[in-house]
Amino acid sequence: MLDGRNLRLRKHSRQASAVALRVVRLADLFLGCGIHTISGPADSRVLHDMTARYFVDHEIGRSHVSLEGPEAHHLAHVMRAKVGDEVTLFDGTGAEFLARIQHVGRSQARLEVLVRRPIDRELAFQLTLGVALPRGDRQRWLVEKATELGVGELVPLLTARTTTRPEGGARARLERTVIEASKQCGRKRLMRIGAPCELASYLRNTPPDALRVIAHPLQAVAERAARPGDLLRAPSVYVTVGPEGGFTDGEIELAIGHGWQLVDLGPRVLRVETAVLALGSVIVLGRCLFE
Repeated sequence: MLDGRNLRLRKHSRQASAVALRVVRLADLFLGCGIHTISGPADSRVLHDMTARYFVDHEIGRSHVSLEGPEAHHLAHVMRAKVGDEVTLFDGTGAEFLARIQHVGRSQARLEVLVRRPIDRELAFQLTLGVALPRGDRQRWLVEKATELGVGELVPLLTARTTTRPEGGARARLERTVIEASKQCGRKRLMRIGAPCELASYLRNTPPDALRVIAHPLQAVAERAARPGDLLRAPSVYVTVGPEGGFTDGEIELAIGHGWQLVDLGPRVLRVETAVLALGSVIVLGRCLFE
């Protein structure tokens, strides 16, 4: 017969086993979606594979390619790669290649292309993000995470309360952030950074068969709330997140008039980048887990 203490221990053991099983099942779901995390020494092989990736700014169609600029610097001076080392190249068009270093100079490296790898890490649907970008490092962080989530295009929106518009050098820096994030997460296609766009034009010129959702407290307009089932049927998804002060009433009325659906992210006030990450994660995982 078990005493009270042993009964409690057995109960705790069963609870721990149940929790462990749920964690394993959740991990299986993540891995089934092609989502992998790097969490420690056990993942060192994956970490190496991702950091040994280099972007070539033209389509790789020859047996030899050259790296220049930031990519050559990273190869030679950060990674300290040597002749004979094998690395992965991608050109942003959906292809990935195994290559061997033949020459490493101070500002240029030459590599022999060995084989094309048929690997697909992109989402099974087109995800477009329209967002009134925040300022400073938060802008770079948002672009990095959107790239990791698999967003196909990011459109900087100009709203009544927008405080920044990335043009010229600012846009080029964001495009460099996309490259760095793609190298880390394993993407083979680069997320596009669109030109700054007026909100009215963006709301009007989206495909009618796409799922179009805009982050906004529902309040008195709950009838325009997005329905979970829509997520699974749409061939493409457009997500819109406003500036720190939110969208104006007039902007929301315009969105509803063009057929956009509203999504409420809860009672707390979120920063722009937090709203993007939360909404993007729900959509990406929802499609991965239930398609």
